[in-house]
Amino acid sequence: MRIADNWKEYRILDTSDGEKLELWNGVSLIRPDPQIIWKTPHAVPQWDTADGHYHRSNAGGGSWSFRRKLPDSWMLHYKALTFQIRPTGFKHTGLFPEQAVNWDWMRGIVEKSGKPFRVLNLFAYTGGATAALAASGAEVVHVDAAKGMVAWAKDNLAASGLAGAPVRFIVDDVMKFVLREQRRGRTYHGILMDPPSYGRGPNGEMWKIEDNLYPLVEECVKLLDPEARFFLINSYTTGLAPSVLSNVLKCSLGKRGGKIESDEVGLPITRGGMVLPCGASGRWEI
Repeated sequence: MRIADNWKEYRILDTSDGEKLELWNGVSLIRPDPQIIWKTPHAVPQWDTADGHYHRSNAGGGSWSFRRKLPDSWMLHYKALTFQIRPTGFKHTGLFPEQAVNWDWMRGIVEKSGKPFRVLNLFAYTGGATAALAASGAEVVHVDAAKGMVAWAKDNLAASGLAGAPVRFIVDDVMKFVLREQRRGRTYHGILMDPPSYGRGPNGEMWKIEDNLYPLVEECVKLLDPEARFFLINSYTTGLAPSVLSNVLKCSLGKRGGKIESDEVGLPITRGGMVLPCGASGRWEI
């Protein structure tokens, strides 16, 4: 398992009975997580004093309750990066901390290259990876179907002192954008994607990972520069084994050589010394 264990301001304090108790730079939150099927006593005091708690509804979705009024947003730092955190609908906070292990991997590749490096970030959300790559000197194209997420990503880059970095922000359906990039003759040295299980594009385009992931990867491979160095697929889809991502990459990229590997991604749990699995990633590197 690839474990994101370099955080200073984020921790999972404890887990039990479908919930995780987290600390986000001094703000304690309780959020649901379907992986947590074990039940242990609430021995950590913050279970009873958490600042925010997301409660699931039997009808689907859920809602937040707060013990105290929180700021509209607050900052969380990872190395030289700064991110705006705020509780949103459907339990999210605007950042997936486990992805730091992939940020570090990609940054290492970019920094070792010593050359101009173009990266395409699809389903790019609030720009955690975009900020990490921009900080390493890469030119990044950030694509997401949600206008609000792209605006949040711009704020995150500004907070990290990267407002002037060479980043293009695009609100679009990812497949449509990839096909247009092919027609333009654009190529990239690295491509990453973090697709949802299910979603819709800005004009109602349907996305289902089991139907659309492989065709998208095949089209993305056509955008790889002859000197391309990496391709990353991340997935949170329950039941999608890491080996599935390896197989997708092998079928699409196997002829290019290089190394293909996949594994779970996780975060350490302070109490109990366990690791919480947080999806899977497949990587190609050459």
